[in-house]
Amino acid sequence: MSTKNTELAMSTIGENSFFSGNIHLSGQLKIDGKYEGNNLIIEQLTVGKTGKIKCNIEADIIIVEGIIIGNIEAKTRVMLMPTAAIYGDIKTPELIIQNGVILEGKCIISPNLSKNIKEVIEKRYNE
Repeated sequence: MSTKNTELAMSTIGENSFFSGNIHLSGQLKIDGKYEGNNLIIEQLTVGKTGKIKCNIEADIIIVEGIIIGNIEAKTRVMLMPTAAIYGDIKTPELIIQNGVILEGKCIISPNLSKNIKEVIEKRYNE
């Protein structure tokens, strides 16, 4: 992550592939197959329509067309496309949800995720 290239390295887990374990990658990862693990840490993640993930995810940007079972934390944004199905909590500064998405979980959306959201809102309320 020390280089300033505009293009990130791209890795793929193909449609008929299965991967198990923990992934910590620089760059982009596209999952069209199946991945199971404890944690997936990446700069940018795309889960294709045939992609299935069962783990917690940390990334800058996450785009989902497939299925995720696990919690999601994104530093920049999460985009859920019409075919996305999520069972887990989402924490991000920006959440885009298109019509057709299936989602069950708690969503925390704030420009500063390091602050206690309840305290921020109560402070605003009491002003």
